[in-house]
Amino acid sequence: QVQLVESGGGLVQAGGSLGLSCAASGSIFSINVMGWYRQVPGKQRELVAIISGGGMTTYGDSVKGRFTISRDNAKNTVYLQMNSLKPEDTAVYYCNLVLFSRNFWGQGTQVTVSS
Repeated sequence: QVQLVESGGGLVQAGGSLGLSCAASGSIFSINVMGWYRQVPGKQRELVAIISGGGMTTYGDSVKGRFTISRDNAKNTVYLQMNSLKPEDTAVYYCNLVLFSRNFWGQGTQVTVSS
């Protein structure tokens, strides 16, 4: 079984920065994809950023150039640095891990950006 524990998030003013981290435990292998998705009420969960075990990254169009995803394979941890935050970035952010085609999700952490 895989467990994902998120930390970070909170309230920040527009233009500010915030960092998220997600630690994975359980039967983890470095050859997996980890990342972040976000969701607001009434909308579908959307991609924020994902990173492969080899460090290849993909970003959602709305966060390109502002957010940076990274990972520490030794710690099974993925990070999301969010800069130049906008009110529209307000959402619940979910950590995701894909392992052998199975999806695992964290409990979610709220990010609120005030204008």
